[in-house]
Amino acid sequence: MRVLGIESSCDETAAAVVEDGRVVRSDVVASQHEVHARYGGVVPELASRAHILNVVPVVQAALDRAGVALGEVDGIAVTNAPGLVGALLVGLQTAKALAWVTGKPLVGVHHLEGHLSAIFLEAAAPPMPHLALIVSGGHTSLVRVDGHADVVELGATRDDAAGEAFDKGAKLLGLGYPGGVVIDRLARAGDPKAIAFPRSMTASEHGAEFSFSGLKTALLHHVRAHGVPDGQPLADLCASYQAAIVEVLVRKTRRTARREGLAHVQICGGVAANSALRAAMIAAGAEGGFQVYVPPPARCTDNAAMIAAAGYHRLARGDRDGLGLDAVPSAPLPRRA
Repeated sequence: MRVLGIESSCDETAAAVVEDGRVVRSDVVASQHEVHARYGGVVPELASRAHILNVVPVVQAALDRAGVALGEVDGIAVTNAPGLVGALLVGLQTAKALAWVTGKPLVGVHHLEGHLSAIFLEAAAPPMPHLALIVSGGHTSLVRVDGHADVVELGATRDDAAGEAFDKGAKLLGLGYPGGVVIDRLARAGDPKAIAFPRSMTASEHGAEFSFSGLKTALLHHVRAHGVPDGQPLADLCASYQAAIVEVLVRKTRRTARREGLAHVQICGGVAANSALRAAMIAAGAEGGFQVYVPPPARCTDNAAMIAAAGYHRLARGDRDGLGLDAVPSAPLPRRA
């Protein structure tokens, strides 16, 4: 089954063709980093306009690279929740138009279920059930995955996501956008113990919940008191700030895996590309007795291959959405009672 996937939930316009939920025939992404860099973050209106310009060329490029015509795909999958509503609507309306003119089945995909499906595009994928840490600019959640259509959120951030903490921290330090990549690079030469930043909500009674707003405030107070350094002190500051984020993510994941009795853990989402998080989680798995699975960096950031993979499982189950499918900007995963 060939599925055309379309993703436009934030600032990446993406399209891909995936066979049987596993084999990527094409995966095209048009980034908007240059559009938003001067503002230090994503501007929703500008994101929507860039999607309008990019979506048709990106879809055509995905079909061309896969060597298939639009009429030869078996279904169309599109992100319809959650995300920036204007951005979502561009991809959604495009997908609905393509489904209408071709008569192909259409399915909407939850963006986070897309991230959960990215690992299944790799040779080594976790068995069911497993624990997933979804960590990105807009989301930080621990999710139990019992099947492709059977996921339950065990805990999430109460305020800021880990990726937002990285990007807002980088903006505060004048490192540009997206800033998480720059912090990761600078931190490799720094001392993670140079500055004692807080680790929030790490007590066992907080379960799988996260909070990163206090850490951002701590960085703000540090900069107000000491200014923004350069050279080695800047590397030490980045390493210490990054270590505070990574330690909380790893500690919570390890504790939750043990509580759920799960021996397999995947990390997904944009922050899963962070080198310190990947290394720390793999080390924690070796020590704690669980196997860690991480997609390559290109599959961590927003892409349409993961949407096509998730859409494949919906189509294979016989799910179909009508042309009345709407964009839903806020759509949490099912939560454990």
